[in-house]
Amino acid sequence: MTPDAVLFDFGGVLADSPPQRAAPPELVLRVFNVIKSALTPGEIQRSLTAGAEAYARWRDEDWPDELSQAEVWERFVIGDWPPEAQARVRTAVPRLSYDWAWRDGWQLRPGIPEALAALTERGIPMAVVSNTLAGAAHRDFLDKSGVGRLFAAQIYSDEAGVRKPNPQMIWNATDTLGVSPANCWFIGDSRRRDVLCARRADIGRAILMISGRTAREDPTGWPEPDTEIQDGFGLLTLL
Repeated sequence: MTPDAVLFDFGGVLADSPPQRAAPPELVLRVFNVIKSALTPGEIQRSLTAGAEAYARWRDEDWPDELSQAEVWERFVIGDWPPEAQARVRTAVPRLSYDWAWRDGWQLRPGIPEALAALTERGIPMAVVSNTLAGAAHRDFLDKSGVGRLFAAQIYSDEAGVRKPNPQMIWNATDTLGVSPANCWFIGDSRRRDVLCARRADIGRAILMISGRTAREDPTGWPEPDTEIQDGFGLLTLL
């Protein structure tokens, strides 16, 4: 079946990066400057690291709604900081969230430029459907990589207010594209988030692209994909 549209997860599918610290030095320095040295760099680094771990545990609990950027900082990072430091962070949440989400090592995965070009040539619309703290960072990377213009829609959890596996993420994309989920393909690298989301949304074909995250997941209890591929070249073969 030729799909009416193809939806892509971002991390592990469109792009990937080497492992990065939960509290990269650049972010620690920016926070240090924002709060006017109210905490030491070490204290900031520990708060960010612990906060990232707590936020990751929360994400794994399958909540249907996404936290706002401000709620992430309040709940997981600055809750026990001095009041003045908390206030200064609140004024800079969008920029700090962008910096926390950004990965200097992001690169398009092998075969993705070719697959996107082939879909564009065939007139098949595409959308991004991704969980993230800052969708703006993902948009900027795709634009800088020269492929952002190829997507008719980009749906990010921080903007949508819901996160995968909530099927509303996919429905937001298909509604924007004006297509039925049953006639679409969705490509993700996680059974517990992407394949489960695809099943809940009644997507026509759930495709699992293998990444480092896939290998760390226990597949037990999660839906199986219709197809597994290794990279963008695998998608070209399906097309």
